[in-house]
Amino acid sequence: MHNQSFVTEFVLLGLSQNPNVQKILFVVFLFVYIAIVSINMLIVVTIVSTPALLESPMYFFLVFLSILDACFSSFFMPKMIVDSLYETKTISFEGCMIQIFADHFFSGAELIVLTAMAYDRYVAICKPLHYSSIMNRRLCGILIGVAWAGGCLHSIIQILFTFQLPFCGPNVIDHFCCDLYPLLALACTDTHIFGLFVVVNSGFICIIIFSLLLVSYGVILFSLRTHSSEGRRKALSTCGSHIAVVVLFFVPCMYVYARPPSAFSSEKIVTVVYAILTPLLNPLIYTFRNKEVKNAMRKVWNRLVVSSDGK
Repeated sequence: MHNQSFVTEFVLLGLSQNPNVQKILFVVFLFVYIAIVSINMLIVVTIVSTPALLESPMYFFLVFLSILDACFSSFFMPKMIVDSLYETKTISFEGCMIQIFADHFFSGAELIVLTAMAYDRYVAICKPLHYSSIMNRRLCGILIGVAWAGGCLHSIIQILFTFQLPFCGPNVIDHFCCDLYPLLALACTDTHIFGLFVVVNSGFICIIIFSLLLVSYGVILFSLRTHSSEGRRKALSTCGSHIAVVVLFFVPCMYVYARPPSAFSSEKIVTVVYAILTPLLNPLIYTFRNKEVKNAMRKVWNRLVVSSDGK
C-alpha cells in the first residue's frame, strides 16, 4: 500500500534543538513519566485489591482510565525521553504508524470511558433508586468493551487513510512524536480532503461528545436543587473532579483536531498538555479529593511495607 513512499524514516525536531534545554527536558520528562506510571498503577492495584471499591462502577471505570493513561504515555514518552539526549532524533516509518495507532487507540478508548463515567454520575445523582439495577456489572463490562472496540476502530480508520498517503521526500516532522497533521504536511499530494477527514473523524467526535457531556452535567446540576445540602456537596465534589478531567482531555483534543489543517501551527505545547499533563493529573484529581481511595491506598501501602519488612 505504501509502495509509492520512498521515506523509510522521519526526523523529529522535538520540543527544542537547544542542547541545554534538552538536558532539562530529559530530567523533567523522566520524572514525569515515572510519576505517571507509578501513580496510575498504584490506583489500579489499590482498587483491584479493595473489593469494596471494585464493586462500585465509578472505581471500576477509574481502573481502566488509569490503565489507558499509563499505556498512552508509555507509547511515546520513553522514546521522547531518550531522544532528548541525541541531536538527531529519527523514527522509522513503521514506528511512526505505531505511534499514531497507539495515540488514537488509547485516546479514543479514553474518550468513551470518560463518557461512561459521566453516565454513571448521571444515573447516581438523577436516578439514585435505580442506580444498582441500571449500572450493573454487565452494563459496565459492555461499556468497557465498547471503549476498547471504539478506540480500535477509530485508530484503524486513521491508519488505513495514512497508509494511502505518498511520502516521497520531505521527512522532517516539527514535533516530538508522530501525529496526523505534521505528517499531512509532508505528503507529496493534495491532502485537503484527508485533512477534512481528520477533522470529522477526530475533531467533530470530540466536539459532539464534549457537548453531550456538558449537557449531561447541566441536567445533573439542575436536578441537584432537590437534594439536601450534604448530598449536593458530595455530588458536586465527584462531578467537579470529573468535569476537570473531561476539560483537560477534550479542550486540547478539540484545539488540535477540530480545525482545518491549513490553520496548523506548532501544536507541540497543546500536545504536551493532553499527552503528558492529563495522564499525570487525572489520577491526582480523582484520588486526592476522595477519602475512600486515600484510605484504601494507605492500607495497600501498609500491606506492601509489612510484606517487604517480613521478608
